[in-house]
Amino acid sequence: MAHYTVQSPVLLLAFNRPDTALRVFERVREARPGRLYIAADGPRPGVEKDIALCRETRSIYDQVDWDCTVHKLFPEENRGCRIAVSEAITWFFRQEEEGIILEDDCLPVNDFFYFCDAMLERYRYDTRMMNITGTNLQFDRKWGQASYYFSQYSHIWGWASWRRAWALYDVNLSGYQLAEAGRRLKNIFTDDFLVEGWIDIFKRLKAGEIDSWDYQFNLITFFQNGLCITPNVNLISNLGFRPDATHTYNVPDDHANLPAGNLEKPLAHPQYFTPEKAADYFFLDRDFGLTEKWRNFKKDQLPRRRFKRWLRNLFKS
Repeated sequence: MAHYTVQSPVLLLAFNRPDTALRVFERVREARPGRLYIAADGPRPGVEKDIALCRETRSIYDQVDWDCTVHKLFPEENRGCRIAVSEAITWFFRQEEEGIILEDDCLPVNDFFYFCDAMLERYRYDTRMMNITGTNLQFDRKWGQASYYFSQYSHIWGWASWRRAWALYDVNLSGYQLAEAGRRLKNIFTDDFLVEGWIDIFKRLKAGEIDSWDYQFNLITFFQNGLCITPNVNLISNLGFRPDATHTYNVPDDHANLPAGNLEKPLAHPQYFTPEKAADYFFLDRDFGLTEKWRNFKKDQLPRRRFKRWLRNLFKS
């Protein structure tokens, strides 16, 4: 079967996992991008094994054997997830108007590249759109009759975007303050525990307690009232659920290595440009444990309600 040849430039993000990086690279090789950007963070100080692992990971990209312009960003010292990834994406979009981003544990099917190309072109000048994801965590639920739907949540397990959208990114959220951010989050979500969860993330990001770059992109997407283009079939399998992962070690287990499918062609486009909030709540419920929090809250409230009822009856008698 002939593989689709991607038209957009591709950025690969890597660190110290040569096994997963190689599998992702092999899928990129099948898509044969004409411009390939590779950013691989350096070894952590005092972590001896990183030296060999980082060297092995970087050597994978010497295997580019198709007609391709290759750009590399290989810092000598470790920059950490938050800075290394955000700076690499900024480096990428400084040179490209649009493109595809894959981390070393996000394994795409070939249709992912086809989908990104089509969406990057179709919504190039539509400032409502912040990004395109290849990840679908709906477990075979389909939203609408189109090939994709719109989400308020920017999944970054295999994604694409435009320079115009990334220009809004701020790794320190320096343009946003807690009081106003909290008020705006209440306009976006109706679940009190979900609002509470995002406010807590916002606080910890501002305090430098989370070594992450992606929460910021989601929060800015919320604040800009942006949309994420989400396929109605999953196009990415996340290979990163293992002890050496930076973040995915604590994500729900059934998100690991999800099977990826293929798109029906030609693509069918949505008629309405509104977010599927029920779809977002479906996976946010799982990620934030909302059902369990509400169950515990109701259990806690029951004795209080009984006491108040007893107290009222006491004064009536």
